[in-house]
Amino acid sequence: MPRRYDPERRQRIVDAALRVVGRAGIAGLSHRTVAAEADVPLGSTTYHFASLDELLVAALRQAGEGFGAALRESAALAGPDADAAAELARLTGDWLAGERARVELEYELYLAALRRPALRPVAAEWGAQVGAVLAHRTDPATARALVALIDGICLQVLLTDAPYDEAYAREMIGRVLEGRD
Repeated sequence: MPRRYDPERRQRIVDAALRVVGRAGIAGLSHRTVAAEADVPLGSTTYHFASLDELLVAALRQAGEGFGAALRESAALAGPDADAAAELARLTGDWLAGERARVELEYELYLAALRRPALRPVAAEWGAQVGAVLAHRTDPATARALVALIDGICLQVLLTDAPYDEAYAREMIGRVLEGRD
């Protein structure tokens, strides 16, 4: 039987993994559940991803694209006279106000790196990419501090169900940018 050419299969498997984790958490992820979700043979998942960690790396890399892309595409953030604190606070609020399940999925995959060392480089990539976007506005150390602050604000909103407070975020981001205590 000739092998069917299916250049999109790998991507469909990653998309299916994201849906499975979004619905059932990382504990619900297996080659079998992903194969069923992607409507591909089980062997296809193990062909493209020998381990679940490899599949999770691909899923985390894809899931983590949202916020970084919003920062890179922000014309207001790129402008030299822009109020960077206000724009970062707005972008963070827009991201959190989007589909909550998507944001939770990103953080679930991101935090999975605590127990899955294979995910740590990808989690670090996300912080480095966001930091690189912010570094053109400030120095690298302040950019890393901004990443940590935004991460913390987002986690607090997600974990406490508290509403996102854009004014608070703008004030705290401004303090970091200005180097105030």
